[in-house]
Amino acid sequence: MEESSTGFPDRIDRKILRLLQQDGRLTNAEIAHSVNISPATCHRRMRRLFADGHVLDIRGRINPASVGLGSLVMVGVVLDRSTPDGFAAFEEAVAVMPEVLDCNLVAGDFDYLLKIRVRDMADFNTLHSKMLIALPGVRQIRSFFVMKEVKDNAPLPF
Repeated sequence: MEESSTGFPDRIDRKILRLLQQDGRLTNAEIAHSVNISPATCHRRMRRLFADGHVLDIRGRINPASVGLGSLVMVGVVLDRSTPDGFAAFEEAVAVMPEVLDCNLVAGDFDYLLKIRVRDMADFNTLHSKMLIALPGVRQIRSFFVMKEVKDNAPLPF
């Protein structure tokens, strides 16, 4: 199997990755046909792509409104101290909060940017007053309700 010396997937692997990114429900046979290789070769390549960490996961995307989580809130968090222990404590606490979909350490006005799904503003108010302000080391929280999701979870451009 070809693979560049840098460890990046080769041309065929990249085609497989693009197909999986577009539709994770494709069968091995459909992918093999699309990239013009045998199903057995495709299966070996896909197993390697998963094992090597090129594919993180495959899952269904659920319409948030259909499960009562129609409000998206972006939350900027500033910690009172920028120390490794402070960051670790905050990250550990956020990791177990199911409402927090994404948590990213960022440069700029905030230490962290959180992506949170809730039912509505009242639901967020409860989350904010009971959980967010009680997170370890939090000095300031700025919340931004998303009015319209213009582009969400776009495919990687490779």
